[in-house]
Amino acid sequence: MSKKDKKEIQEEQDINAQSDTVEVEEPIIEEQSLEEKLQAEVKEEKDKFLRLFAEFENYKRRTARERIELFSTASEDVMKTLLPILDDFERALAHIEEDKEAEELRKGVLLIYQKLVNTLDQKGLKVMTVEKGDVFDADTHEAITQIPSPSNDLKGKIIDVVEKGYKLGEKIIRFPKVVIGQ
Repeated sequence: MSKKDKKEIQEEQDINAQSDTVEVEEPIIEEQSLEEKLQAEVKEEKDKFLRLFAEFENYKRRTARERIELFSTASEDVMKTLLPILDDFERALAHIEEDKEAEELRKGVLLIYQKLVNTLDQKGLKVMTVEKGDVFDADTHEAITQIPSPSNDLKGKIIDVVEKGYKLGEKIIRFPKVVIGQ
């Protein structure tokens, strides 16, 4: 073989080697891009899963809260219907106090009233304590009228409580009706 033939064979081998190298590099690039694609898909699926899980947790919390509110509002309706009965008991007790001949009747009515109050207290009903002379708060009191205050220190304060207020848990179900001084 001549030098020229050897040179041509060498060039062909170099070209083949380069093409082999190019062919070898291409699959590596494809594999990396395929691996990156798979990692991106895994990341996307993981993100979807985390979002779905968070959404489900929020759903569980929301339904639990709605359920608790449903129970409290169900008892709230019952409590609101019983409040006028409590008021009637209190009026009856105040009237019976004046009649000394009906002592046994007073004891019986008082016993029934206390039993009702204790039962409602066990179910979460609480009386709001409002005293004469307390500062009027529009968020927790309902002013039914204003009268001239008997003294300067009672201006803007509660002079009389006309009707008791009640709370069920932390929610006010009936605001106390008060008279305030001007």
